[in-house]
Amino acid sequence: MDPTLKTRTISRLKDEMGSFSPRMRVVAKYIVDNPADFGLDTIRETARKTGVSTYTLVRMSQQMGFDGFDGLRDPFRHALVSSTEYVDLPDWLNELPESGETGRIQAQAALNSLAVVQRSLEKLSPETLDRVAEAMFSARKVYVTGTRASYAMAYYFHYVGRMALTSMDLIPRHVGSAVDELNTAGEDDVLFAITTTPYSRETIDSCRFACSRGVTLILLADSEVVVPDLQPDITLSVSAISTHHFACYSGVSAVLEALLSILLHRGGTATTARIESYESLRNAHSAYWKPKKN
Repeated sequence: MDPTLKTRTISRLKDEMGSFSPRMRVVAKYIVDNPADFGLDTIRETARKTGVSTYTLVRMSQQMGFDGFDGLRDPFRHALVSSTEYVDLPDWLNELPESGETGRIQAQAALNSLAVVQRSLEKLSPETLDRVAEAMFSARKVYVTGTRASYAMAYYFHYVGRMALTSMDLIPRHVGSAVDELNTAGEDDVLFAITTTPYSRETIDSCRFACSRGVTLILLADSEVVVPDLQPDITLSVSAISTHHFACYSGVSAVLEALLSILLHRGGTATTARIESYESLRNAHSAYWKPKKN
């Protein structure tokens, strides 16, 4: 089988998604976001996960030029089998379930976090990091946004990233609107947005508004296709699968750490001096707790 067929199929799905019917669009997005599961599951299981009928899956396959569902799934199954390698789990993780129900749940969450970090970092290439860093250092202003749970990630990224880029600005602030903050943004600026399923309407609106102003959009999300009509200039795709109801942010955090390492390195001596200046200021104002001297 052609080893590039899976990649070409995913590219077609992303390019043609906007022209699909609503149900077929759901299937296309599921395949793009979950290629491994799609390669493993039966047609009935895929129908259950996507909430469509098996007929829709067959019709989708035929529209993509395959004889049936198996033809569409085979490239994904072949890629999964050919790229799978066994990794030994650490002893502490194997032993956790033996301690009882809490240990079992902890082990599941830990294994999931390790897998999420690995999948997220596997998707991240040096070329993509270079493009992101170049865009940020070339920008007049770098806006950083994320709402709901993603706000914590945006706040941390801004807190550290501004040491390398004084042009970095966290939006919204003071319970305002990110769109308001973007009112004066233009082609010389960058918007770095973070979102995971279910996608925040405010974040999507901010991204759309930024694109309408010619702002370079860098999107960190758990899908390469967040909404069909949104076309980021650069996408950082992460895994956010969790063992509970909400997204797992281990992968988001790992990718942000990689990006921050690049930004701080590129900042050079100016960044080092800025960090030292902030540390001196914080020490002078007793920002950090220290034990009393006898």
